[in-house]
Parts: sequence; C-alpha cells; structure tokens
Amino acid sequence: MIRKATIKDISRIAEILIFAKRSAYRNIFHDDASFTEMQVLPLALKYVNNPDLLDNIIVFDDEFVKGMANTELCTSVDGLVAFHITEIYVDTFFQHLGIGKEMLLEIENQCKCNGVSGIFLWVLEKNQQAIRFYEKHGFQPTDERQLVEGTQEYEVKYAKRI
Repeated sequence: MIRKATIKDISRIAEILIFAKRSAYRNIFHDDASFTEMQVLPLALKYVNNPDLLDNIIVFDDEFVKGMANTELCTSVDGLVAFHITEIYVDTFFQHLGIGKEMLLEIENQCKCNGVSGIFLWVLEKNQQAIRFYEKHGFQPTDERQLVEGTQEYEVKYAKRI
C-alpha cells in the first residue's frame, strides 16, 4: 500500500535514504567519506525536528516501509505545473520487485487528480540503472544538465508528460 508518510515512518525513511544512496552512488563518487558523513540518526532527527518535511513524502508500506518518494509542486517559466521528484528510493533488499514502479504510478495518479501536466527529476548521468528504470517508465531526457554541487559529476533532467 502506498500512503502519506507519518512520524512513525521516520526511522525507516532515514534507513532507506542512507543505505540506498550509499549503494547507488558509491561506485559513481568513489568516496567512502559518505559512510561517515551520511548517518541514519542525524537524518532521522532532522525529520523529527522538522515534521513538515514529511508533507510531500509517500511510502510503500507492505507490512513495513520498503520505499519512499518525495515530491514538490513546481511551476515552470512557461506556466506548466509539474511534480518534481526530489527523491525516490527503495530499500536495497526489496529492489526489482515493482515497488519503484508502484510509487511512480501513484505520483502519476496524484498528477491527474491535481491537474498537474507532468513529472520531472534529476538523475546522475552515470547512474545507468536509474536511467534505465526511468526510461522504462516513460521518462525522456531533456536538454538540461547540471553539475552536482561540490563534485565533478553531472546530473541530467528527465521528464514525463501526463
């Protein structure tokens, strides 16, 4: 079941974010510093101290939380309204089971219910697994590319019209 995140989900959200990011990005950034800088407790406390950060987070809860997605509503220069997926992660033990797909479908559903015309996200250029996933689900690369702050890596923008 996909539902809005609550305070009781904070520890799982923090675990999923930390471990999925470590798993996805270690081979790209070649940086073990993330293992000391990215910690579950400080991230969980950030959410506890700022519960409004949960407002735009949905979770996939099937006995326990196995995935999370964070979105924000944006209006482009040309007036189009879109959801920006700022984070979408599945616990590494439960990847490749359709959980990410279900969360994308829920975000699309939210778009349709709210009159939103599209979805976009930024993905690391070297994260080929994520790129394949987004392309498989109808996202297309745009011409936009940006440097990830503090690194020499680029991320590219992917979008999907609803």
